[in-house]
Amino acid sequence: MTEIKPSGQRETLIKADNVWKFFGSVSVLKGVDLTLESGQIHALLGGNGAGKSTLMKIIAGLHPVDRGNLYVCGEEANHLTPVLSRQLGIHLVPQEPMLFPNLSVEENVLMHMSGNRTELRSRLLTLIKEVGSNLDLHTPAGQLEVADQQMVEILRGLIRRARILILDEPTSALTPREVSRLFERMRALSEQGVGIFFISHKLGEIREIAEVVSILRDGRVVLAGPPKSFSDSEIVRAMTQVAGKSALDASDAPAPYKGGREILRVENLCGEGFARVSFALHEGEVLGLGGVVGSGRTELAETLYGIRRAARGRVSLDERDVTHTTPIQSLDQGIVYLPEDRQSSGLFVDAPLSWNSSALVLYREPSWLPLKAEEERFQQYVQSLGIVCASSSQSVRTLSGGNQQKILLAKCLAAKPKVLILDEPTRGVDVAVRADIYRLIDELAAEGVAILLISSDHEEVQRLSHRVLVMDHGYPGGELRGSEITVDAIAQLSFGVTAEEGASSC
Repeated sequence: MTEIKPSGQRETLIKADNVWKFFGSVSVLKGVDLTLESGQIHALLGGNGAGKSTLMKIIAGLHPVDRGNLYVCGEEANHLTPVLSRQLGIHLVPQEPMLFPNLSVEENVLMHMSGNRTELRSRLLTLIKEVGSNLDLHTPAGQLEVADQQMVEILRGLIRRARILILDEPTSALTPREVSRLFERMRALSEQGVGIFFISHKLGEIREIAEVVSILRDGRVVLAGPPKSFSDSEIVRAMTQVAGKSALDASDAPAPYKGGREILRVENLCGEGFARVSFALHEGEVLGLGGVVGSGRTELAETLYGIRRAARGRVSLDERDVTHTTPIQSLDQGIVYLPEDRQSSGLFVDAPLSWNSSALVLYREPSWLPLKAEEERFQQYVQSLGIVCASSSQSVRTLSGGNQQKILLAKCLAAKPKVLILDEPTRGVDVAVRADIYRLIDELAAEGVAILLISSDHEEVQRLSHRVLVMDHGYPGGELRGSEITVDAIAQLSFGVTAEEGASSC
């Protein structure tokens, strides 16, 4: 691999010169100018729908340039194809993993690669070790957590020795430890001359890893330069055209919890991936469930909702035993679950928006429910959640990630929850959408909804929670209240406590 050149002698790997892109009569990119040099980590920041992913898809050969010019290593490349992009050393790691679920990790990573299989497998094992992962080559991709699926996508590029690596929200489902390891690998690649486009909505990550940041708004680059040159408020202002602070500002706090009756009680619950979990959840309370990916949080949530079956223990809702309910029974009783993966588990991506927003309650309503009623319900959520769309009949797939997440929230709210379980509710959304979701969570709690919040973002847990329970290796690692709820305290409980036994002891 080419050695990195001193600053000023680097090779220009990508140059966008007044690039425009149209979808029908709508202009998505409006004269974008941008460069990526060898050995450079170039961050892209902007709201959902700002044009970041469209620009990266052009570079990856998924869309042609409609006006202007794109250059790859000095050669005009306005009509790239995915095959040609790969031949030029370009690799895109998409925000939503695109894997073959029934194929193994090894088969997904090495697909279409020529060469000695034993040597390729050896290289893959070395890469897995270098990025600090514990992936098993024989595990079917569909059985992996979202974080591990993203790592498989990253490994596809690394093993092909990509010269230009595009990472679209690669940290959205990673734990802080996994993010740190990914950043170490990114730095090592940049030192070898690899140019990296890094799309993220997290300002702290951009400041930590990027040499240059370009901020897009409405299809244009509106601010560019070293991240240290701009304050957080300047960056947010450039993204939104209004002054403001980061939605992640940990100095914010949820509205004071005024107390309420107990709604949900979990007693010594054991199941697949977790054991001996006990807690109570009250009306109007946000209980944060911290920990790392793989600590048993999602398994616990799915057990409470009825997707998985508890092995032992008891769950009570309004003092009634609901330990072994089905998802339909949970919905009828007021327990609603927003899953971590909106694409595969939360939304019907090819169905209309209005149908998606009603999907959890259609079984309760007569089959002759007028379309007008469904449309009216959808329009209420368009207004209250700020959903940006052209029509209620368009498919979910056509929306940006942030608006897809709002459709998923609308679907959950339509079920009128008493207990709302939110599993990574802000994964892959921009700063403005994240702020909207934070406000919604505050409002729901004020209205008396009991919320169980699962998040790998410690700042998010601190910002939103009245009380925090941290999971460690499938066990409750500790509980934090009031002033005890800090990022450091959540991190220490997530990583610093060793469980006495494995969760399989149930």
